[in-house]
Amino acid sequence: MKAAVLYHPGGADHFILEDRPIPKVTENQVLVRVKAFGLNRSELMTRKGLSPNVKFPRILGIECVGEVVEDPSGEYRPGQKVAAFMGDMGRQYDGSYAEYTLLPRQILCPFESSLSWEVLGALPEMFQTAYGSLHIALGIKAGEKLLIRGGTSSVGLLAAQLAKIAGLTVTATTREVSKTQLLLTNGADEVLVDDGSLLLRHNLDAKPRFDKVLELIGTTTLKDSLACTIAGGKVCMTGMLSEQWSIAKFDPMGYIPAAVSLTVYDSGQVRVSREFFQQFIEQVEAGKISPPIKKIFPLDHIVSAHEFMESNSGGGKIIITT
Repeated sequence: MKAAVLYHPGGADHFILEDRPIPKVTENQVLVRVKAFGLNRSELMTRKGLSPNVKFPRILGIECVGEVVEDPSGEYRPGQKVAAFMGDMGRQYDGSYAEYTLLPRQILCPFESSLSWEVLGALPEMFQTAYGSLHIALGIKAGEKLLIRGGTSSVGLLAAQLAKIAGLTVTATTREVSKTQLLLTNGADEVLVDDGSLLLRHNLDAKPRFDKVLELIGTTTLKDSLACTIAGGKVCMTGMLSEQWSIAKFDPMGYIPAAVSLTVYDSGQVRVSREFFQQFIEQVEAGKISPPIKKIFPLDHIVSAHEFMESNSGGGKIIITT
């Protein structure tokens, strides 16, 4: 099989495309022929050596869609369509940047769909992250006001669509005025230009007005997002577009406003049930949801794809096909 292998952390040019033996199936694992996968910012951080406990060489990739080749347990039949969701994939064991991958049975989700592999490749983690953040972590309800910080990311764009369907009023942020229409097209009712301080730029300190906040930029804007939230509201930090893991000298009493809740969503710890993923696919098939896809690359162009992701252009998911 063809695989993109990272022997040492560093730039995108560190990926080595090479031929490797197809993995041999072992107990409790399933051999999957990878058809497509989306790129993720967490893989960029792993590539740079910023993900703890990752040992090299490693085949990255925390998600994929494809077909079952072999499952010793018989739970999955050959040719069955499956999606793989994050669960140490591409970190503690080899992931999806290859034509075949050997995966633990528990991270697989079977599905039925007539969508192309290119579209399906965009869905697993984007859906899991957006849906789980909104419905599991934030517990959104119709009529609430939602702020999406980092709205032009693929998760931000999908979250706006999901929140709109759920009956919320959606405000999304961008650093570039030119991306206003992109956000409005994907479900936002209002767009705020973000320079790092929504409080000062948009006078939100006078009266915080968001019931729920989906924080996708991360630690650099988290305190500002908390301050934009009403008493009794909730902030979920899901993304780290800023690529900073921690907050120096974190002071909870001085950092979190009174009666505002702070939580996180991590699909490696909490998963959306299979039936919701199938329902989501059916909504895409019916045209009710448009998955934001930015660009599609073949596996041979993994270096160019990572360079494109690192350019921070936003606007949708980057897909790799095999």
